[in-house]
Amino acid sequence: MFFSVAWLRLPLAVSLLLPALARAHEDSLFTSSVTYCAPPEEILVQQFDVAYFAANSSVSFNISAASVLPNLNVSATLYINVYGMQPLNLTIDICSLFSGALCPLPMYNFTGWDSIPLPSSLDVASRLPGIAYVIPDLEAFAQLTLTEVGTDQVKACVQSTLSNGWSTHQRAVEWTTAAMALLALLGSIWQSVMMDALALMPVRLLDLVYLYQTIAASGLLGLNYPVVYRAFTLNFAWALGLFAAGPSSHVQHSINSMRHLTGGQLADASSGGAVPLVNRKMSPYNVPESANTFLAPAALPRVRLAEGLLARASAAGSAVRVGGDVATVTPESANVLAPGIPIFVNSIGIATANAFVTVFLVGLVYAAVVLAALALAYGAAVALGRTRKGRDSDKLAEFRQEYPAWARAWGLRAASVCVVPVLVFSFYQWTLKDSWLSVLLSVITLLTIAGIVLYSYYLVIRSVVRARSSSTAPAPPPSTVPLTAPYAPHRAWYGALLLAAVLVKALVTAFGSATGLAQAVVFLATDVLVFAALVVLKPYRTRRADVLMGFLAAVRMVASGLLIAFAQSLSLKPIPRVVIGIITAIIFSVAVLVMFFNVFVNMGLWRLLCDALCCARRRRAGDRALASNPSHGSDPSILEKGGASPVSGASGEGEAYREQQ
Repeated sequence: MFFSVAWLRLPLAVSLLLPALARAHEDSLFTSSVTYCAPPEEILVQQFDVAYFAANSSVSFNISAASVLPNLNVSATLYINVYGMQPLNLTIDICSLFSGALCPLPMYNFTGWDSIPLPSSLDVASRLPGIAYVIPDLEAFAQLTLTEVGTDQVKACVQSTLSNGWSTHQRAVEWTTAAMALLALLGSIWQSVMMDALALMPVRLLDLVYLYQTIAASGLLGLNYPVVYRAFTLNFAWALGLFAAGPSSHVQHSINSMRHLTGGQLADASSGGAVPLVNRKMSPYNVPESANTFLAPAALPRVRLAEGLLARASAAGSAVRVGGDVATVTPESANVLAPGIPIFVNSIGIATANAFVTVFLVGLVYAAVVLAALALAYGAAVALGRTRKGRDSDKLAEFRQEYPAWARAWGLRAASVCVVPVLVFSFYQWTLKDSWLSVLLSVITLLTIAGIVLYSYYLVIRSVVRARSSSTAPAPPPSTVPLTAPYAPHRAWYGALLLAAVLVKALVTAFGSATGLAQAVVFLATDVLVFAALVVLKPYRTRRADVLMGFLAAVRMVASGLLIAFAQSLSLKPIPRVVIGIITAIIFSVAVLVMFFNVFVNMGLWRLLCDALCCARRRRAGDRALASNPSHGSDPSILEKGGASPVSGASGEGEAYREQQ
């Protein structure tokens, strides 16, 4: 039964720390999305919002519906699925609602709303344990089936996913991670100007961004992810160039128009998000394989809610109107989103066919910002060089002389950041066979990034090969510093191995979405090989760097191994999948925290913080020494005669501390 999820409380408590969800929260379950589970031919539902409040075991609802058939009497079957289990399954006597206003169903828009206490005989509180109200990204849905009285024919079916208000996808997490990346960027720029080519912050900047991209990319596979983990990976979607878009997004509407004008036939994003279009066998629905689409109401308990019900109802007019973007999803539907990239991008309001073009447009803005920043840096150097201090500054003169190589190095870093999203979404665009313009742009973008990055790797590998055959071989060009700085000189080629691993993962992500298990296995094998190569070769310049990179490689390897549990073919139960999803999110979160701390240390902020704390302790110690000095209470005649106080040394030390601060 659902009580078995109680052992989730410890990992759940830890996972709740990740999105910083500290706010007042009322124990309740409410509608988060609505879909038809049968074609709306005889009964049309415009709105179906339901909320259950645990405090008083009451249900609030807001229903807007209409019938297109005369003299239609129906009964309602309410079915609730929580993590694949059915804590509630009952039939409601429709004729007892609204003083019989729904028997027969009215042939106009009927709207009803109220909050009613549930009969104690239902005992809903015991069926829904307390953890259902606090676990993030609850996987539950309610199904309302209307069957004709007498014939038991299904006349309408509506499914609503339920939420408790908690989620691991939080705007605060997105802004925090982005702010840390921005801070690392500023520190990297400062160190690359003020220090030598082996400055550590530019290296850690790329490591941090690659960690973000790894987390986001782990949600792109064709797996049956628990909602809690998919929501966690969405916090890092911005690192792939994907930013959440609403139904009124002008950018997405422009991309839709461009696609349709250039041969695109795929659907636009649904205003309801991705959840309504998820296959019913997958999260958050978790419908058992043996379950029927519609439940036979005859064998279910019937409940009359007429007693104490003071519902409010209104007729909106004689014409039947159906509003909203309510999708119809049945076992025969062709609009169900495939697992992997389609569900990931539609979860943030981006259509499947718009994914690459969105990344492309973000990349154009990104390239413009990078070029403008490089131009601004050169302009600032020229302007400072014309000042009196600038003309006397050897450091500024050296920077202006080395600016071309410095700018090319930063251009290479900027291109390296784009490798993962460009590879994944360019390859995936080719599988869609949609707009020819989107395909053309993907080819151009891929060739541009490949030309910049691959040529730089060619220069590095050529220098390493020549160095092995001749001790007088020239060093790699200064513009390739981003590829050589992290590694020992004789291991400078190691970056090419990491690039090959990224390429393999991108190919598998884009072209292997039909076999999620194979994708996860290839990810695991790739990460195992990378980890083994790191342990054997020890390619980095220092032992500390080897340890840090080994830790990150181990995190990727363990996370890839855990992803295998999400394969649809394994049919793992929902609760174990949620546990594994939370554990994987925690592992990645620890890695992010480690990188945060590393960035603070390498920027020197940790030392400043420690110095500030130590100075504060010294100041407080000096104040306490002064406060405990008994000289003020000694015989004043001794001081008048120039005698020394018994604790004059302590007093002097206190004054010395104060003078030093």
